[in-house]
Amino acid sequence: MNETPDILCIGSVLWDVIGRSNGHMRQGSDMPGRITRLPGGVALNIAMTFARFGLKPGLLSAVGQDPEGDELMEACAQLGCDMRHLYRSEDLPTDRYMAVEGANGLIAAIADAHSLERAGSRILRPLSDGTLGSAETPYPGPVALDGNLTETLLDEIARDPCFAAADLRIAPASPGKAERLLPFLRAQRGVLYVNLEEAGILCQAPFDSAPQAAAKLVERGAARAVVTNGGEAACDASAEGLIAERPPEVLVTRVTGAGDTFMAAHIVAELRGAGRAEALSLALDAAAAYVSGDIAS
Repeated sequence: MNETPDILCIGSVLWDVIGRSNGHMRQGSDMPGRITRLPGGVALNIAMTFARFGLKPGLLSAVGQDPEGDELMEACAQLGCDMRHLYRSEDLPTDRYMAVEGANGLIAAIADAHSLERAGSRILRPLSDGTLGSAETPYPGPVALDGNLTETLLDEIARDPCFAAADLRIAPASPGKAERLLPFLRAQRGVLYVNLEEAGILCQAPFDSAPQAAAKLVERGAARAVVTNGGEAACDASAEGLIAERPPEVLVTRVTGAGDTFMAAHIVAELRGAGRAEALSLALDAAAAYVSGDIAS
């Protein structure tokens, strides 16, 4: 595989450990269910969706040189991801994410992405050393970026000439990391993909709907904002106006990775020439198929 990737995915590449129960759960619940370990992380989830759509995604991240890292690299390559440019750390362990899900959705989750954070700008070297680009000849393609990077590094990316020609698509890794995207509001760069809670954190205000949140994000400096709200209407907002659509009603069998699937499907639709309304509709359909279990993990 010597060709340039169709799209770069920058952020977390780790093992997802997911416990799922078919029953409703609350704090303190002890339920029967299934526990699985799958390749995951926001950047990798997005990349895997790109691969399912026939694209060749390249990953920029940090993976340890431990047995877990070796297994993860092999699994990702088999899923169609270009792993040539990953930073393989000798002293940092491979990151992990752990979640518990019930029939009523996500109950709790912990993301251990400390190795990615400690690797810092080392994961971006291919974009500055001429491998994929440099400050003089910046990478010109689409980039999917996740908020598992530190706010300092994200702030540098928002201003870095190596990213000057890139089509930046940015998502927080979780509500707890939503504020890390503030540099892109200040720089008025990129497309932000957030849910209603994350939009509220970025704007420091509660919202009742995705259109309300998306409009406020644009008002606060976002070049473009795509806001989802579970089973309620999602919205794409920019200076050109608002587009909103309600997702299909489906039986929810899983939630971890749904937002990443939505984002990837939306980007693919636009890369293939879809307009804003069509891209939003196609992304909502893809996310609905994912949460219903119609798309394999």
